Amino acid sequence: MLDAVARLPVSTWRYTWEPEGVRHLGPMAQDWHAAFHLGSSDRRIDVVDAFGVAVVCIQALERRITQLHEDLHTCRLQLREPTAPQHAQTDSGAPKGRAQGAPAVGSG
Repeated sequence: MLDAVARLPVSTWRYTWEPEGVRHLGPMAQDWHAAFHLGSSDRRIDVVDAFGVAVVCIQALERRITQLHEDLHTCRLQLREPTAPQHAQTDSGAPKGRAQGAPAVGSG
């Protein structure tokens, strides 16, 4: 539904009986009806349907935001934890795989 709302044409308009200076903003009823097949007519947008679509879209956006926050948190954790150390050494400073105090190969 969120994609349908994103594609819905929005324009300014006025009812024919209103003065020239009055403007409204929103989709045309015909476009709304074609997109959602809600209501009993393609000549008006029922308020209850508009609220329903708005609530569904708000919920969808909340899920997207939550997922983006989780993805961002995961990315930040991955940036803090290197995947492979550049110089693997033990706490003593000796290269890994060599026991502390053991002579290096070739030294003698």
